[in-house]
Amino acid sequence: MGIQHRQNQGKSACGGSCACSTCHLIVESSEHYDAMPEPSDDENDMLDLAFGLTETSRLGCQVKMAKEIDGVKVRLPSMTRNMQAGDFSGGKKKEG
Repeated sequence: MGIQHRQNQGKSACGGSCACSTCHLIVESSEHYDAMPEPSDDENDMLDLAFGLTETSRLGCQVKMAKEIDGVKVRLPSMTRNMQAGDFSGGKKKEG
């Protein structure tokens, strides 16, 4: 269960499937950030679309609660981009 869902506050456009960047958060402590598993390639791809990317940015839906990050503090960026993987359809507009 990711930080976003655990806190029951964050709502992501993709429902936590790592297909958008709406749950982008910034880990305040580099020690906590370093204690987390490395972001996956999919997470890094979505983070590239996030507003206000930092060295300690993560997607809340991908950060699993663990003893090693007990007490972690995060903040939200000042803005959010609602960009999803499905928004990139080769320039074709969806009908409907």
